[in-house]
Amino acid sequence: MQNQSSPQSNWLRSYYFIRALFSIGWIIAAILSGGQSALASVLLVIYPAWDAVANLVDARSNGGLKANPAQTFNVAVSTVTTVAVIIAVLNSTYAVLAVFGVWAIFSGLLQLAAAVRRWRVYGAQWVMILSGAQSTLAGGFMISRAYGTVAPSILDIAPYAGFGAFYFLLSAVWMTVAAYRKGSHEVLP
Repeated sequence: MQNQSSPQSNWLRSYYFIRALFSIGWIIAAILSGGQSALASVLLVIYPAWDAVANLVDARSNGGLKANPAQTFNVAVSTVTTVAVIIAVLNSTYAVLAVFGVWAIFSGLLQLAAAVRRWRVYGAQWVMILSGAQSTLAGGFMISRAYGTVAPSILDIAPYAGFGAFYFLLSAVWMTVAAYRKGSHEVLP
């Protein structure tokens, strides 16, 4: 396992903190949108686009796209999802929720794969494994809601973003504490 205070471990902790902060900001903006369809539409497009960019940057920072096939595929899935959300926003909120559901399933499975691979190198990935599993389940729930009778809104996606923020933040804190504890043990006689 790699040293918890290595440059790559530091990068991963920072990456997780940034992902958490973005999601928190997105949730706040979604709540404050107050049902304004134009702002909600922009937020719905930004969310998967951000995921594509974040996965691209992370993969490049961890050996490149070839060395990170799950993240590389996640970049592609999130990019296609961004386009699909743009099309769905023009049609119906039911379609938007269905697109987010399919995306949550794919990105959850890909997050699981990336976390299992990273566990061997960095440890402390159990939170991201839980997040990937929950994302997959949430995707199924969103798809079932997309076929419901109650018109969905951006607030139906906010809890998904909230759990993502929680898991990214928990992973960052877990890795920070682990690095601190490891550093404390090295200093003590």
